Amino acid sequence: MTPRVVTLMSDIAKLESEILKAVTAAADEAALEAVRVAALGKKGSISELLATLGKMPPEERKTKGPLINGLKDRVTAVIAGKKAGLAASTLDARLTSETLDVTLPVREAATETGRIHPISQVIDELTAIFADMGFSVAEGPDIETDDYNFTRLNFPEGHPAREMHDTFYFNPKADGSRMLLRTHTSPVQVRTMLSQKPPVRVICPGRTYRSDSDQTHTPMFHQVEGLVIDKSSHLGHLKWILEEFCKAFFEVDSVKMRFRPSFFPFTEPSLEVDIQCRRDKGEIRFGEGEDWLEILGCGMVHPNVLRNCGLDPDEYQGFAWGMGIDRIAMLKYGMPDLRPFFEADVRWLSHYGFRPLDFPTLAGGLSA
Repeated sequence: MTPRVVTLMSDIAKLESEILKAVTAAADEAALEAVRVAALGKKGSISELLATLGKMPPEERKTKGPLINGLKDRVTAVIAGKKAGLAASTLDARLTSETLDVTLPVREAATETGRIHPISQVIDELTAIFADMGFSVAEGPDIETDDYNFTRLNFPEGHPAREMHDTFYFNPKADGSRMLLRTHTSPVQVRTMLSQKPPVRVICPGRTYRSDSDQTHTPMFHQVEGLVIDKSSHLGHLKWILEEFCKAFFEVDSVKMRFRPSFFPFTEPSLEVDIQCRRDKGEIRFGEGEDWLEILGCGMVHPNVLRNCGLDPDEYQGFAWGMGIDRIAMLKYGMPDLRPFFEADVRWLSHYGFRPLDFPTLAGGLSA
């Protein structure tokens, strides 16, 4: 080995050591790039050594070429390894500093967040109360005939309730008759009497429609009516049923009720019922106080209605009553305005709604 080769090897080893130290000391990718340019760039130290190979004799090039190219390959590999390590460290640091939690908290079960609408709750309460008294639930269509909604219920032609300002009528048919949105659930009573032989004990909850809208009236509202038909029913039975209902529904031990004469085409005699209450700071409490609040209408089924439904009034008699479900819900649960019942506001429903699995029962408490 010639002295010149030994000198070159010594110089290469020294240069390699310096470059490796610089690579090790590089703290980031910018510093490492500076080391690479200084060693392998166009005017870098290793590039200058490679440039000398072209001026060497062939024999000398064969000896020195592998030494210089070996240096280039080793330095290139070390720089590439260092660059990969710095890139990984930079990425880890960035991920740590820019962490964003994109996960969501565990959602509560629907049974915890969902709420039963007060109307649905009150219908369930009504059903529980009257089922305990032996009543079944009867239902009918929202779109009715004039015959079932008015005529069979003893509404004479020209009665104000038939007028457009009270009733939503559909366009006349070819024969001149018109369907309508039922103004009460009384047509269900008619359908029941036409299809079922006495004794009859039913309640008829459902939607009804009238052209009216304010704080206590909406064009669509809910009503429940009750009907009893047999051979010996009388007003005493009616009064007992209504009293027991009010005690159970408002969850009080006793109530005082006042029955006042009134007029409805489908009952005779007809009565309006007031319930004892106390008004205090915007609240109404039942079963106490000296005030009275009208709550429902009732009466003995008119003989003409019985005849219109195929029953002999000399053999059968009965009584009926009706009340607004929305109204009694407002009275029981302290809701000041009827309109939010139909606005689908989730905040309102979260406040006034009921837990899905809290089914109302007389034993466990209706509104527990």
